[in-house]
Amino acid sequence: MVNNAGQLYTMEGVAAGLIMLLTAYIVVSTTSIYTTGDTHIPDMQLEQLGSDVLAMMDTPDIDGGTSELVGFVKKGTGIGGGNDLQDEFLANCKMRSGDPDDNLRAQVYLSYRTLGGSVNTTLLSSPDPWFTGRENTVRVTRWVQLSQQPGDMPGDMRTDPQAVLVEVLLWRA
Repeated sequence: MVNNAGQLYTMEGVAAGLIMLLTAYIVVSTTSIYTTGDTHIPDMQLEQLGSDVLAMMDTPDIDGGTSELVGFVKKGTGIGGGNDLQDEFLANCKMRSGDPDDNLRAQVYLSYRTLGGSVNTTLLSSPDPWFTGRENTVRVTRWVQLSQQPGDMPGDMRTDPQAVLVEVLLWRA
């Protein structure tokens, strides 16, 4: 015969089962913690790679010579559609990362002081058709010392010695 004691055991079993499921969920969710600090490690590695490549390009080959980066800026490569600086930068990035199939993309900008005293920024490479603005980009900059105005630079650039800012947006496509 069935009495009220059977119902009590059933309710106690259901409550114990729920407690065990809740405990298992809490244990599993707390053991796999994903910290927010881990999300930026690939960005920091990419930024360090770009910074190293710009520093390498800004180092002269011989004592008293000009660096490759200064040469690219003085020639004004990139203005009007050339991509010499961008191509050389990406080639050096792939060489340093050790993966020739690394799908890196870059856009190079140049910031300089105009004759009127304001700061102007111009695109030093052709616009990348894959750049939508939604990529996770890193910004790498390097100050370049120019002793005179380059020949193929914008007409509103000052002619006296100055420091210009080369800025590279770098991302993986």
